[in-house]
Amino acid sequence: MRAVTIQTFGDPAGLAVVDLPAPVPAAGQVLIAVEAIGVSGADAMIRRGTLDGYGFRPGHVPGSEVAGVVTAVGGGVDGSWLGRRVWAFTGLSGGYAQQAVAPVGEILPLPGGLSAAAAVTLGSSGVVAHFALAHARFAAGESVLVRGAAGSIGITAVQLAAAAGAGAVAVTTSSARRGERLRELGATHVLDRAGTVGRAGAGADAPDHYDVVLDIVAGPDLPSFLGRLAPNGRLVAVGAIAGPPPADFGMTLFAAFQRSLSFGTFSADTVPLTDRQAVRAEQFAAAGRGELRTVVHEVLPLAQAASAHRSMDAGEVFGRIVLTP
Repeated sequence: MRAVTIQTFGDPAGLAVVDLPAPVPAAGQVLIAVEAIGVSGADAMIRRGTLDGYGFRPGHVPGSEVAGVVTAVGGGVDGSWLGRRVWAFTGLSGGYAQQAVAPVGEILPLPGGLSAAAAVTLGSSGVVAHFALAHARFAAGESVLVRGAAGSIGITAVQLAAAAGAGAVAVTTSSARRGERLRELGATHVLDRAGTVGRAGAGADAPDHYDVVLDIVAGPDLPSFLGRLAPNGRLVAVGAIAGPPPADFGMTLFAAFQRSLSFGTFSADTVPLTDRQAVRAEQFAAAGRGELRTVVHEVLPLAQAASAHRSMDAGEVFGRIVLTP
């Protein structure tokens, strides 16, 4: 089969298309003929070498979520899965390929009306957005700021917060056009990347402080967003596409001690699998009915994985890029 591997970490040029033996499903696994592959921020971080502490080595096949048809099952797996269209989480590897294996517990049938591309745009990001808001103890009427809202997690978080009755849903983004698209998805206020009023006064009507900040970016500017929290406000970091925050970022919390601010991180790994799958099934059904929107930035052939990563590194992606074998 054809697959994409990381030959050298760093620049997207280190991604290469190679021929590999087709995987064989082990006990408890299924084999999937892949129709769509989601390109995620985690894939880019692995390729850059940001997560080298996790033991990734040259030859690694990136990709964590795919959608397609089950073509074989391993021992102990119900044969009724054969021929069914599913979404699957493959772990932190194996997705950028024509065929992929996944644990049977990490697959979910695709409802009618939901395309494979839409499934890999929503499958992981929707769960993160849902449980991150819960982790932040978000309640109806509260104000929310989504930092880095142009990705698939941010886009879903905006929709979920708006649907749940947020008093305000502010977003940070890099352009007026992106701001317009986010308003169409439920944002009420659009700020620049620094979380301030943009050119031509955009964002001038936004709240000064927020009850909840969902931060997908992190990096050196995270402390300034702690300063945007209202008393008893909570900032939850759900990503680190700009890298880790400064080592002393916690001093911002202590400097505002009397405002009772909170900081936390969130990973969907801490949510029981049954809960993740239940929410994912609900979101897939809602997307199939048109009640939850998925945004596919571009669909590219697998051989253009490096081009997809270049677009991500350049900050050009709104939504998610999808690869097809």
